Amino acid sequence: VQLQASGGGLVQAGGSLRLSCTASRRTSYAIGWFRQAPGMEREFVSVISGDGRSTYYADSLKGRFTISRDNTKNTVYLQMNSLKPEDTAVYYCAALPNIATRQPAGVFYWGQGTQVTVSS
Repeated sequence: VQLQASGGGLVQAGGSLRLSCTASRRTSYAIGWFRQAPGMEREFVSVISGDGRSTYYADSLKGRFTISRDNTKNTVYLQMNSLKPEDTAVYYCAALPNIATRQPAGVFYWGQGTQVTVSS
C-alpha cells in the first residue's frame, strides 16, 4: 500500500493544522503518525486501529492531537490544536501491524513526510 501525507504548513503558536494520510487502496492496517525534528530521532505521535475504534497517543500530546479515520476515503487524519514551536517537524504517516507497534522499526510502509512549522 502507498501512503500520501498532506496538510502541513506554517502556523503560529496556538494555531491548528489537520494532516491527512491517504492510502492507495483500502487497508486494514493500523495507521500511525511519527515526526522527526532536525537533528532528532523519529518519534511516535499517534496510531489508530484498522477499524478506527482504538487509538493511542504519545503522552506529551494527549489532549492536543486527535487521530481519526474515514475508511470510505482510505484516509487517516491528525488534528493538531494548540500547536507549539516544539511541534515543528516533518510528520510521516505509516502502516503498522497493530496499535501496540509504536516504534519506527515496526513500520510496514512509510508515507512521504509533510513539514509542519510552528512559529513563536
